[in-house]
Amino acid sequence: MLGLASLGECFSGRGVIERCLEIGLSIVVDAVNNLAIFNTMRRRKADVQLELRHSGWGGKRDGAGRKTEPGSGVPHLCRTGLAARYPCHVTLKVRDDVPSLRTVKLVKELERSWAKACDRGTFRLAHYSIQANHVHLIVEAKDADALGRGMNALGARLARAVNRIFSRRGPVLKDRYHHVVLKTPTQVRNALRYVLLNARRHMKRRTREALIDPASSGRWFDGWKRGSAKLIAAARGRPGAPAIATPHTWLLTEGWRKAGPRLDPAAAPG
Repeated sequence: MLGLASLGECFSGRGVIERCLEIGLSIVVDAVNNLAIFNTMRRRKADVQLELRHSGWGGKRDGAGRKTEPGSGVPHLCRTGLAARYPCHVTLKVRDDVPSLRTVKLVKELERSWAKACDRGTFRLAHYSIQANHVHLIVEAKDADALGRGMNALGARLARAVNRIFSRRGPVLKDRYHHVVLKTPTQVRNALRYVLLNARRHMKRRTREALIDPASSGRWFDGWKRGSAKLIAAARGRPGAPAIATPHTWLLTEGWRKAGPRLDPAAAPG
């Protein structure tokens, strides 16, 4: 805030008011003190929008983005929603440099670790099958977020167990988990058959001899056909707490039974 005299000195004798109007200053006169008060803020000129010319790169178009490499695994797409009444069949794959997961010591370590995390309230591990380079899981989750958190927990426990048993370091999982939502009794029955009998599918020489895979949750499954009591008793002879949680969904408790007979431990899934 400047008085008339000081402004007059700044403009070297020219008319103060005339000069202020030339440079765009606003003027307010105080009638009591007979002083002119000047707003020294200059008026800001309107910004000029520069024209952006398209160079031909970037933007949404066919073929844009990073190219997918062969064998890159599960694509990073947005996960779809999940209803709590539907179980899921999930597959986890490990890297090529990881030894076989079906070693007795690792299976025991995995089951010990999963027994502590199989029931998280909003996420439950209902069944599993451990194969040489991948793991099949049947899980229940409250929603898609609970599924993601639960799978992160199981995947982390798998990785730590592998590195601990094999005295190695570095990543274990090959890519993101792949999952299929099971919405019908037939889908759930087929998934149970596929997971619990998966070891027979990978056998080089298939046999009709009944077998409950020791690297699976088959010994805690109550849906084997009648006459399998001895097999179940032998399988349950191994010590340790169950590495699975009791399922809550109708599809996993009762629904799948309506799609066909009890599972045969001598069968091999296609």
